Amino acid sequence: MTTRGKIVIALLVLVGLYFGINKLTSSNLLFKKAATESVLLGSIELPAASGSTGATAVAPLAALPGSTAAGTGTPVTWEVMAWNSQMAGMLANGGAQTTEGSAMAANGVNMQIVRQDDVSKMQADLVKNAADLAANPSTPGLIVSIMGDGLPGFSAVQEQLKKAGTQLQIIPYSVGKSFGEDKLMGPKEWQDNPRAALGKTIACYLRDGDQNIALKWCADNGLKVNPDETTYDPQAVNFMAASDFLVAAEKYILGKPESRDKIVDGKNTGVKVDVPADAVATWTPGDVNIAKQKGGLVSIVSTREYSNQMPNIMVTTKRWYDAHQKEVEGIMTAYAVAGDQVKSHPAALAKAADISAAVYGDKDKDGAYWLRYYKGVSEADRNGDVVELGGSKAFNYSDNQALFGLNDGGTNVYASVYKAFGDVQSKLYPKELPTYVPLDQMLDLTLLRTMQARYKGKVVAPADQQKFAAGDEIRRNVSKRAWNIEFNSGQSTFTPTAERELNTLFDDLVVAGSLKVAIHGHTDATGDVNRNQQLSEDRAMAVRQWLERKSSSAFPEGRVQVYAHGSSEPVASNQTLPGKAKNRRVEIMLGN
Repeated sequence: MTTRGKIVIALLVLVGLYFGINKLTSSNLLFKKAATESVLLGSIELPAASGSTGATAVAPLAALPGSTAAGTGTPVTWEVMAWNSQMAGMLANGGAQTTEGSAMAANGVNMQIVRQDDVSKMQADLVKNAADLAANPSTPGLIVSIMGDGLPGFSAVQEQLKKAGTQLQIIPYSVGKSFGEDKLMGPKEWQDNPRAALGKTIACYLRDGDQNIALKWCADNGLKVNPDETTYDPQAVNFMAASDFLVAAEKYILGKPESRDKIVDGKNTGVKVDVPADAVATWTPGDVNIAKQKGGLVSIVSTREYSNQMPNIMVTTKRWYDAHQKEVEGIMTAYAVAGDQVKSHPAALAKAADISAAVYGDKDKDGAYWLRYYKGVSEADRNGDVVELGGSKAFNYSDNQALFGLNDGGTNVYASVYKAFGDVQSKLYPKELPTYVPLDQMLDLTLLRTMQARYKGKVVAPADQQKFAAGDEIRRNVSKRAWNIEFNSGQSTFTPTAERELNTLFDDLVVAGSLKVAIHGHTDATGDVNRNQQLSEDRAMAVRQWLERKSSSAFPEGRVQVYAHGSSEPVASNQTLPGKAKNRRVEIMLGN
């Protein structure tokens, strides 16, 4: 066979891959449902925000981009969901197509922003773009934006990309994050009694960021999860699959139930039950639709509490990334410049909201709509109950230094997020996601370090940093869970096996960066009461000090509080060895 013939066959195979993955993802064959018993998840704690090492002065207001298409520059397409975390990217581009006077045009890039809410379509488009680039290197590149905690699941596309001769590559820069917009909405009683969610069903897009919020809340509160969305377990929290976040909201609003087999202790009872959507994991405008069209649900927990869970992460193919380092650096620079503007100036933010409205294309949602819910509001729903809606934040250069741990004493927050949710998705859905791509195979911080060198000594808007008042008690409890952190007998020093549990706790708490941490120490009843009281305090303090030594940025002054209870609050009998073991515990409470 001639070389030309081989190339033609290879291209046909790659095109087949594109249509194949599109069909697989839409038919759920790529992610087959697991037939497993309901699962009690381990902790899913997330990183706390890191501090900023940049200057604290605000960048001056720059001229806003025009409306005339730039017409020049290296072409690239950016696929985005309708998500307010992209305000800095919108301003950087000036419009759906790069405009004159925009930061993107100034950096030699001609970007087209396209709305795409279907994650499986994003995966398929990346595979097709890889094939097109193999056939013609001058093909415009493709970048897609996804929820950062959803990237482990998204990375399942890696096998298809490898067949196309390339792999996933992260753009080492984030334009923003969800800060309240993505949430678990449920009946108000769930706030005070999380166990009321057992036997109830949450509608959401499975194996992605919104479901992760619900999974973390379940793990934090010791609630079993049913991983099979086709069955019903009255002893667990169940899920209802939706094709996207807006359909998830519709399933609750319409109230149409699904007929399912009832499962008890992992066994099919042979009984059919009608299962409605009792709650929803979604984001704006899904939350707004629920409030205005039906009501009855409040925010149980959101990315305002789990504040580091959901950065906007952009991925492309390594083939395009390696061949366009200058353009990637230009895109990052444009986003950084626009991020300073959006964070610092209302006029720039309003312009970004108008551009968002044009990109998202909803006729009933103008720039004022997206601006309102970017900031986050409390509104009365259809029933008159007040509910929190919306909430996102734009990132600048300083925020990215904090996110990826390049600031002094910083923690790679995103690495903790990625591992925390990659592990939980693999545990819950072992057949659909038996493994996920290690982060270091997709993330190279070289270009961000290059930007760091260029920014040295320059004035930038500061990174957002969570501050905690040392004397403030937790007023609203979000979660409470006992941790099996082992101490040497009668001492406050850790056993060798405690390290693994402590590291898991660390990742968990990094994600929940907006929440205060209360560490409660408990002992069994052996020995002197006063001695046990002091021992429980020493052990709780040892956990606090371990966390603060590991990352002062993730655990700033005032975030962690210590409480000692000695043997006064047993959870089991002190007359048996297993009971004593349960009583020797450290409980972690998260709240605000």
